[in-house]
Amino acid sequence: MIAAARASPSSSASIALVRAYGVLLPITALPASPVLGDLGPAAHVFCRWLRDAGATLWQVLPVGPFGPGHSPYASPSSFAGNPLLISPQLLVEEGLLAQEDLAGAPPAGRTVEFGALAWRWELLHRAYRAFRESRWQLEAFQGFCQTHAFWLEDWALFSVASQRFGAPFWSWPAPLARREPAALAAFAAEHHEALEEARFLQFLFFSQWERLRREAHPLQLFGDLPFFVAAHSADVWSHPELFELDEALRPRFVAGVPPDYFASEGQLWGNPVYRWSAHEATGFAWWRQRIHHQLALFDLLRLDHFRAFAAAWHVPAEHTTARHGQWVPGPGERLFAAVGQGLPLVAEDLGIITEDVVALRERLGIPGMAVLQFAFDPGERSAFLPHNHRENLVVYTGTHDNNTTLGFWEEEATPEQKAFFAAYTASHEPVHRAMIRLAMASVAKLAVIPAQDILGLPSSCRLNRPGVAEGNWGFRLLAGELTAEHARFLHTLADLYQRLPG
Repeated sequence: MIAAARASPSSSASIALVRAYGVLLPITALPASPVLGDLGPAAHVFCRWLRDAGATLWQVLPVGPFGPGHSPYASPSSFAGNPLLISPQLLVEEGLLAQEDLAGAPPAGRTVEFGALAWRWELLHRAYRAFRESRWQLEAFQGFCQTHAFWLEDWALFSVASQRFGAPFWSWPAPLARREPAALAAFAAEHHEALEEARFLQFLFFSQWERLRREAHPLQLFGDLPFFVAAHSADVWSHPELFELDEALRPRFVAGVPPDYFASEGQLWGNPVYRWSAHEATGFAWWRQRIHHQLALFDLLRLDHFRAFAAAWHVPAEHTTARHGQWVPGPGERLFAAVGQGLPLVAEDLGIITEDVVALRERLGIPGMAVLQFAFDPGERSAFLPHNHRENLVVYTGTHDNNTTLGFWEEEATPEQKAFFAAYTASHEPVHRAMIRLAMASVAKLAVIPAQDILGLPSSCRLNRPGVAEGNWGFRLLAGELTAEHARFLHTLADLYQRLPG
């Protein structure tokens, strides 16, 4: 197990890593299934491939419903699963679909067919109609609804109202936008069947997720928790008091980051910012529910944009760039004291990291991150260079926000960086394999390799371009692309650098 040993006595929130490695691949990027990757057979095959490769962990990124631009980091719910990840093939096995229902599916290729998502939705509607007729696993479904009622009812209402009235929620009829009890009751009565379908799709997602976890064992699943939530989300609609909103329920300030490596104008994300005094008044109850709900899905959880727990960049909502914002203090250790001790967390501490962020992470004992693509500027002698790594660290060749390593080398690396890399590694391997070897050899307890770097794929296969709203998240593996030879290469390195399980 990765999260095996407790951290030092001074740690208040985390448990220590053991030496291991994993692969980064979002579920949408799995091959073979129609339109996009899902929780079905290809996921199970990938788990077996990971075990053959000597991996201990699979990092999957957030698994909530898509947000704008199909982003998993702008989901309309912190708790719901993405219904589009439900496997049609597994629904055939369960008798909720017939094999002929899958006829005419778009062929699976290199990219997600976002334009064909309606085809997947139609399959889900058919599965729900089959459930209505057969009341398949009715008792289990009812138990699921009771267990998850603390978020599921709000999600069902929100998702159905969004289909009826569109976005944003503050443009809905005022009584519904403001959650007046009579309006909620009337809407629920009018849309009883649609609400049941929304709940049922969540039941299917979580059922298939548990099946994947059983198939993955003893692999660990590594999730990702975005710091902010979407403005148009069940979270903001159901808990407006926890966010800085105006009288019309619109964000007064939005989140982002100032200019950095990724974007010269900064990144303006558009998420509402938190009203921390309201969270603290509840003992951070929403955050406790949110983190523990995710840890019921995952064995290890990355806290995206960790620096915002120390301070976040707030931009007035009327601004069109993130250049002119201000740093506003976050809750720091108070939140983690409320959430609880001994949690398997990783801090995404990239970007503009100040001394207070480092101090917070160190006091909590949470491992941070190092990205090798950022290491080889000869003028900086970066902390990301392998000889500067520490044990309580997760090292990546690149993350979902980076170019592929081959794309970085061909399009972004300067002649000086290439010369420094050549001198540092003295390697005759292709650059993506040399970079993987550096990550495996690092003293950092956990190494994570994007699947694209295992294959040496070009920049056209990167997942995300920060600051660019469209054209992201479309990459997919091809069926059979990760081979036994790739598994042997990784297994050899994991054995050489003592990262094999157990």
